[in-house]
Amino acid sequence: MNDSLTPRSVGQPRVGPHRSLRVLFVDDEMSLREFMRSELPRLGHHVTVCEDGRAALKALERSTFDAAILDLRMPGLSGLDVLEHLKKISPDTEAVVMTGHASIETATQAMRLGAADYITKPCKLADIEAVLTRMADRRELKHKNLALESRVQKAEGPSTLIGKSPAMQEVHRFLAMVAPTEATVLILGETGCGKELAARTLWQLSNRANMPFIPVNCGALAEHLVESELFGHRKGAFTSAEKDHKGIFEVANGGTVFLDEVGELPKNVQVKLLRFLESKEVRRVGDTQPFRSDVRVVCATHRDLRQMIADGEFREDLYFRINSFEVRLPPLRERREDIPELALHLLARAARRPPEQVIHLLTPEVMQALQQHDWTGNVRELANVMERALIVSGGNKITPAHLPNLVRRVNTPTRPLMESYDYTPRTLEEIEQEHLLRTLEKHGGNKTLAAAELGISLKTIYNKLNRLNERRAAS
Repeated sequence: MNDSLTPRSVGQPRVGPHRSLRVLFVDDEMSLREFMRSELPRLGHHVTVCEDGRAALKALERSTFDAAILDLRMPGLSGLDVLEHLKKISPDTEAVVMTGHASIETATQAMRLGAADYITKPCKLADIEAVLTRMADRRELKHKNLALESRVQKAEGPSTLIGKSPAMQEVHRFLAMVAPTEATVLILGETGCGKELAARTLWQLSNRANMPFIPVNCGALAEHLVESELFGHRKGAFTSAEKDHKGIFEVANGGTVFLDEVGELPKNVQVKLLRFLESKEVRRVGDTQPFRSDVRVVCATHRDLRQMIADGEFREDLYFRINSFEVRLPPLRERREDIPELALHLLARAARRPPEQVIHLLTPEVMQALQQHDWTGNVRELANVMERALIVSGGNKITPAHLPNLVRRVNTPTRPLMESYDYTPRTLEEIEQEHLLRTLEKHGGNKTLAAAELGISLKTIYNKLNRLNERRAAS
């Protein structure tokens, strides 16, 4: 062993929890094993040490590792034998071979079997640290790619939480408040009101925004596969388990898992989820040894979990564990003032054009009908209606005739219009400003609706109001 392999002073781990690796170290030299048993945890990694190849194979049967450092020459099974077996049962585990008998032949053979790196003895601790750092970098890059992919929204619903109503302002305030913490959050709300968008917003505001966000619809998972999908399984754990499978909690290490419709989880999986939330330990189906995974969990449901507890369908201890912080999303009918902005956003997305290029398609009558509908399907229903209206209208101006029968109504203004205009002589600009103010009054101050009726953009409305305020200030 090299003289430079000397213990570091006790202190904080050298890597953060998101970059911690589960390392298998195999070497027949006892002093080196004990050194690594001591030093790798100081670097921030979890280590399992084995004295020979057979012990290593037993460890691989019990647990899964991110990295393996293998001595090439050992009694019995060699490091190459272990490497070959490792790549068959756990191809995602990166391996490094280490030997005091370096040769091009052994290096070539190791790389052909799937080794990620090759170092020679005597080696410095800094060499091993550098190898593990490169492995952590590659894993982090993979996770960041997953995070970027998960930013791409599905077709349902807007890409961000939209709404400036008092109810939505409170939602935004709660999300901003809890996002920087590690609290487990429970998002409650009716179907289609944007629970996944709220979870994504929380993730984007959190310290884990560069790591994966993985949404899971618990109600869509086959009951006999739920445990395997969430926690993974070992090869042979059940009839169809032909190879090792990483579960969502393992893949999302360092990131955020969103469990939508958590009330649909079977009782046996609820127990395992509770254990994970308490210990951060994952145990694959068919595995004997757990391993740690640093995952933040956000849950959501449209069901009444308290009633489910009373009916014996949901564990009370799990309820209190996932409900560290509760966020309630209001249904669309309770924030009707947000409907114009939402409708415009959803229409623009369906048309794949900027909002200012489609605002002229929405007539005041359509906006009024949208605001008076109850929207039992919430934002998802509104998204479908706007897409349908765009198709039926052929991309032209949308009228109530282009809306579904349930939404289409003949409405009268909800706010009274002034009976007559004052015909006192005034400039064209004064007449225009008065008409602008009357239109705003008609729509309760809603600039989006006023712009639609006047056939101008929101930017033009703001410019005209600014000029009016400047004139008033100067007078």
